[in-house]
Amino acid sequence: MATAGPPHPASAPPLPSAPPVGKDGTRRDRRRAPVRRRRAAVPYALIAPTVLALVAVLGYPLVELVLLSFQDMTRRELFAGTEPPWVGLRQYRTILSDGFFWRVVARTAVFTVVCTAVTMTVAMLVALLMRRVSPWVRIATGTVLVMVWAMPVMVAAAVFRWLVDPDFGVANWLLSLVPGVSLDGHNWFEEPWQGFAVIAAVVIWGSLPFAVITLQAALTQVPPELEEAARVDGAEGPRLFWHVTLPVIRPAYVMVTSLTAIWNFGVFNQIWLMRSGTPEKEYYLLGVHSFIESFAVNRYSAGAAIAVVTVLLLLVGAVVYVRQLIKMGEAE
Repeated sequence: MATAGPPHPASAPPLPSAPPVGKDGTRRDRRRAPVRRRRAAVPYALIAPTVLALVAVLGYPLVELVLLSFQDMTRRELFAGTEPPWVGLRQYRTILSDGFFWRVVARTAVFTVVCTAVTMTVAMLVALLMRRVSPWVRIATGTVLVMVWAMPVMVAAAVFRWLVDPDFGVANWLLSLVPGVSLDGHNWFEEPWQGFAVIAAVVIWGSLPFAVITLQAALTQVPPELEEAARVDGAEGPRLFWHVTLPVIRPAYVMVTSLTAIWNFGVFNQIWLMRSGTPEKEYYLLGVHSFIESFAVNRYSAGAAIAVVTVLLLLVGAVVYVRQLIKMGEAE
């Protein structure tokens, strides 16, 4: 009959190991703490010059803009160099009670949604197409996109103004070739919706290269074996894109969509150039409205208030963008 005895050393539970100790008797984890802190501070040190440059370039003008919106700056104070009187929230009450201002806000929102939706749809289709073409076609397409991206806005606006010129425009000539259509001498800017269609084309033309190149780079990160496994399971076409490809590229897609919407919300140059520096009220967006109030009507403080409201609306979009990124990071 076996007698009970002490457990065999091999079956005994392991004793907790003591923390590593250095030659001088100090714990190694304590000695490594300063090194870890220094490593953690490296990313902040690398980004610090960029943050300081942004604060220096954008911070001071933004503070002056906010202060100006609480004052009543006129040409008298501007030319005399005197301090304008403080009027509190009067400028904001004036613009927020103006029906025309809210029409401009609605027009800006609709313009932003339309341009962003068209840009992202076309960009995704082009990016998907670039995956299926031969390498030399992909290189040629990328080169053309980079050249379009490098084209100044002034040059692009001049090209589109020539395309829709009432007398010598190519658009009128091509559309007039369609049976039953006669656009000889047609002015595209007589009707605001037609004029905005042309302006939207200029904006989308300039936004496409960034969107296509970024999405095409994101598509290269989709594992081929993942798509092949989905095809074996019967997923093809739209189902393959929505359930396999899009979830992988979602962070890049959200980033491009958000940045495109922010840029489209603040469109100014395209409208100003397409209307030769004298846009009609039907073509006012928030950026144009703020500029006209400040430098054409000489209501500098009212224009500053409109610009501050525009910045606040853009911040709302930026917050939505950051929250989407945080949610995607938590999901991953």
